[in-house]
Amino acid sequence: MTKIFAYAIRKDEEPFLNEWKDAHKDIEVEYTDKLLAPETAKLAKGADGVVVYQQLDYTPETLQALADAGVTKMSLRNVGVDNIDMDKAKELGFEITNVPVYSPDAIAEHAAIQAARVLRQDKRMDEKMAKRDLRWAPTIGREVRDQVVGVVGTGHIGQVFMKIMEGFGAKVIAYDIFKNPELEKKGYYVDSLDDLYKQADVISLHVPDVPANVHMINDESIAKMKDGVVIVNCSRGPLVDTDAVIRGLDSGKIFGFVMDTYEGEVGVFNEDWEGKEFPDARLADLIDRPNVLVTPHTAFYTTHAVRNMVTKAFDNNLKMINGEKPDSPVALDKNKF
Repeated sequence: MTKIFAYAIRKDEEPFLNEWKDAHKDIEVEYTDKLLAPETAKLAKGADGVVVYQQLDYTPETLQALADAGVTKMSLRNVGVDNIDMDKAKELGFEITNVPVYSPDAIAEHAAIQAARVLRQDKRMDEKMAKRDLRWAPTIGREVRDQVVGVVGTGHIGQVFMKIMEGFGAKVIAYDIFKNPELEKKGYYVDSLDDLYKQADVISLHVPDVPANVHMINDESIAKMKDGVVIVNCSRGPLVDTDAVIRGLDSGKIFGFVMDTYEGEVGVFNEDWEGKEFPDARLADLIDRPNVLVTPHTAFYTTHAVRNMVTKAFDNNLKMINGEKPDSPVALDKNKF
């Protein structure tokens, strides 16, 4: 019987995993809540493929251990593949899939909601209300429709975000090195990032974590932005130089910051720190600021998205096992994105 082993299955994923099992009674499915690592790779021995999700690196040692267990068909339940040692995966003959589109709406909605909350100074008002301070001033908001919203990256998520912000009545402009023909016809694109920085009141990032994009938001780029800009990062933590953003917040150049992803999030996000010493003073500072909205990489986290992530990953894995072309194969050449 064909067997698939899954790693790092959370309680919220179990109902959807069981749905898939019920629909594929001829497939044996086993799983663990443990991450895939050199020492846990042996759990997959006897399986034809594995389904995984983790923020930790898929190191050469991890991939070797999985191959030693007889498994080289690996399906990620998420989008990002930048934490996979592609050279080792290629050397060992791995076949890898991801889930590039599980719910663009989940992430785009979160980005839009949080951006609107920053503009309306909701966090400051919530803090006042908690203290029973019911005075309006000086907590005055800005209307979304009065903003020029700059979208960096016009893939699935960026396009949904654009529609939402236009629904508010905002003027939307965009930049992408890979232009969408339909968006180009409609005149959304500006010629350069500098043009977008110069015009936008709100800047939302929707691009991958590739070397060219690391710290694209930095002291130099922030200096080119309008005074009072709002920056939204629900994409990848390394896109933003966090220290540069803090300097921009301190100076008042940046009106507000939405941060769902953080360059130092691994080992900190998705952990309960209540009653414990918090390990990251910089992150603690951001969490405490009244004009910064921090969420721990939860923009994707909806029932709709989680169902799709589980179902599509298992579907991909089964297709590979059966010698069929999966829906979303990952190129193991590191120069292909």
